Amino acid sequence: MAACSFCGKEVPAGEGLILFKREGTVMRYCSKKCEKNAALGRNQTKLKWTKKAA
Repeated sequence: MAACSFCGKEVPAGEGLILFKREGTVMRYCSKKCEKNAALGRNQTKLKWTKKAA
């Protein structure tokens, strides 16, 4: 199981979204909510619902 690149939640195999960037990095997201927040450039440490919150 891999962790979500935005919120840190564990993503079971076969679920979630995987995004491959041009430079070869892999971004894994548990939901569209995480994907959209990452695309908007939001800081996950400032959001209370993420596991990476300070």
